[in-house]
Amino acid sequence: MMKPALRLLAGAAAALLLTPAAPAYAAANPHTKTPVSGTLSTYRVSGVYVAGVSSGAYLATQLQVAYSQRIRGAALFAAGPYYCAQNNVAQALYGCGDNIYPTYLSALQTYTRTWAGYGWVDPVSGLVGEPVYVFHGGADSTVKRSVSDDMVRYQQHFGASVQYDSGSSAGHGWVTPYGTVGCSATAAPYLNDCGTDPQNTFLRKLFGSVQAPNTGPLGGTLVRFSQNTFAVNGWANGLSMDANGFAYVPASCASGTTCRVLVALHGCLQGQSRVGTAFVDRANLNQYADTNQMIVLYPQAITSASNPNGCWDWWGYLGATNYPIKGGAQVETIMNMVRRLGG
Repeated sequence: MMKPALRLLAGAAAALLLTPAAPAYAAANPHTKTPVSGTLSTYRVSGVYVAGVSSGAYLATQLQVAYSQRIRGAALFAAGPYYCAQNNVAQALYGCGDNIYPTYLSALQTYTRTWAGYGWVDPVSGLVGEPVYVFHGGADSTVKRSVSDDMVRYQQHFGASVQYDSGSSAGHGWVTPYGTVGCSATAAPYLNDCGTDPQNTFLRKLFGSVQAPNTGPLGGTLVRFSQNTFAVNGWANGLSMDANGFAYVPASCASGTTCRVLVALHGCLQGQSRVGTAFVDRANLNQYADTNQMIVLYPQAITSASNPNGCWDWWGYLGATNYPIKGGAQVETIMNMVRRLGG
């Protein structure tokens, strides 16, 4: 029988029951911004970075590897190595969540080098020296420690500079000072408060230094934009993506200051259709964006017949084998957003 925790990670079996939508979790957070409907504009961008949790971390890795000449660093919570699922949901569940199967790490490294030779992903030289932060919580039974260990080995194999944070007692989720569940919990909205600030840690790793976050009212704008505009098929829902995504734009970036872009990818059961703007509001990224010239892009996934828990496509549920490389539907849709922002 499939472990309940693994359902959160993959959610691929059509027979799985959906849990009721959780509340938005925004009312008690004094640092939220009301979304303003608009479009993505173009800004002065100095670099693009990716971050994600669970399925979002797997997609972040796909973006990082496919576009390593453009993506300058990655922060990856609760996930395993690139192409871990190998287009197979059983492997996703039992090799890339649980460790009943191996991750076949050497094969994943071979695929990467071969695909780089074909031009399907950027040359692996783009990963050399790239700052990467990997997080694994000690109470996370959804993605086992050995799977995240292999994420670290994969990145180091290609020369990335990896910081591995594995000392926390966190469950399966995104750890944030604005979390609404206990540190060791694995529960909606998968925003865990461990009394720590890993965003400060990983932004220092990615950027080299970081200014203290804005702990008062946010000064930027949270834009709600149509993802259909960027969808490779013109219809985001057909890609198991929401009609709308979000971008937090600090006032300094809007006024012409050169800024970085961070693509922040939620996990399964964590998109706006499930928990409202909980991840957008509470990820502790907008606070740092205000003081560190950083635009945060929040793409949104939704549930579909082949994806009942609203995960990102890291095992091929859209039915195409090119999901982890250039041309992959969700990879290219998100890169279209990045290109519009100026990245």
